Amino acid sequence: MGIGSDLMQGLGLSDPVIRLGVTGLSRAGKTVFITSLVANLMDRGRMHALRAAADGSIKSAWLQPQPDDTVPRFDYERHLAALTGPDPHWPEGTRHVSQLRLSLRVQPQGLFAGLKGMQTIHLDIVDYPGEWLLDLRLMERDFAEWSAETLDRMQGRPGTEAYEAALAAIDPEARFDEPTAQRLAEVYTAHLREAREAGFSDCTPGRFLLPGEMAGSPALTFAPLPAILSGSPLYREFRRRFDAYKSRVVKPFFRDHFARIDRQVVLVDVLGAIHQGPQAVEDMRRAMADILTAFRPGRAGWLSQLLGTRRVERILFAATKADHLNHVQHPRLTNILTAMLREARDRADFSGARTEAMSIAALRTTTEDVIRQGDEDLPAVRGTLMDGRQAAFYPGELPADPAVLLHPAREGAEHWLDADYAIMNFAPAAQTARQGDGPPHIRLDRAAEFLIGDRI
Repeated sequence: MGIGSDLMQGLGLSDPVIRLGVTGLSRAGKTVFITSLVANLMDRGRMHALRAAADGSIKSAWLQPQPDDTVPRFDYERHLAALTGPDPHWPEGTRHVSQLRLSLRVQPQGLFAGLKGMQTIHLDIVDYPGEWLLDLRLMERDFAEWSAETLDRMQGRPGTEAYEAALAAIDPEARFDEPTAQRLAEVYTAHLREAREAGFSDCTPGRFLLPGEMAGSPALTFAPLPAILSGSPLYREFRRRFDAYKSRVVKPFFRDHFARIDRQVVLVDVLGAIHQGPQAVEDMRRAMADILTAFRPGRAGWLSQLLGTRRVERILFAATKADHLNHVQHPRLTNILTAMLREARDRADFSGARTEAMSIAALRTTTEDVIRQGDEDLPAVRGTLMDGRQAAFYPGELPADPAVLLHPAREGAEHWLDADYAIMNFAPAAQTARQGDGPPHIRLDRAAEFLIGDRI
């Protein structure tokens, strides 16, 4: 939607539009969330907590061509077929910005419903990789600051030794040459991939992990360098490329996509981080705090100048994969997420944005079960594993007090002291939905009510 469309909407001369941004870090479930949300808004039998669906206000829903002709369309049909077809499987994750428009035909309810008449409301869903959003922190750092922070943060992460060996081979007096730059960038990118696989969240620059059409470009061919190399030709060129990355890659993304979002979902794989250990939990907490500064209206600096008076009105923080836990543990998962995001969430609340935290499963893959272990009955879940086997699973008990996890994470503990939290990789279950029902979920209707319920 361009400036002209924004103006028309502001004057009340076009149908209202809600722009919903969906992001999160790798494996948080962005693609599944969008696919299931759209499917459940089109077939609303499972959306009881969405009031406009429950009271019949939404008369129909259909997909339309997206308004931005230069942005790829979110491949809803292919993703839905992957999740609900005869051989259900997980679709590919988000690798670039994409968009989808779902139009809702709504008959307002209440005292003045007859005066308003039928209304069409467009929901524009914008999907973008959370890895790109991590680059926000780069905008207010220069190359020296970013390098120092990154080299310090690398300690203890996989792939660090290989990168340090590559640095040790650098001659500070040598002239700049492209093969050396490419080799350093490749080793550093390999470290980022290994760190992400090990459960670390804060891996910048984000485009190194998802380069798209920019793979191999000079703007993506740099790496952090120690201060001892600050007088070298290599350092000067990497500093120039770092600045180019910020101005030509990061800033246009925020200007063209992020600045026009009304409502935002931030998906977080809290269970995955807990399984990886205290360092992954603390790294996720720091990364999410950095990311969420982007949603603070009135924030000083380049972002507020870019956004102007535009504000994100509502932000949902959602801990995904709640179906991996029995429902009795869902409140504890929500409490852990709330505690992890406390500082950033308080900032958003203080600035006027409404926020909510909840545990969800956009696609439910399990049923609840009980496992007998000795003299104890353990609340478990049962589902189909990726290899086709059926399994009942108890991941361990999440603590009632989030500080039991967050305190050792902040203190730098390498392992959990008294507990081990397991995870399973469940496959999508075969669908047996009734006519008019979307895919099974946990609290997706509550999420939709918070995000768009007031507008429909």
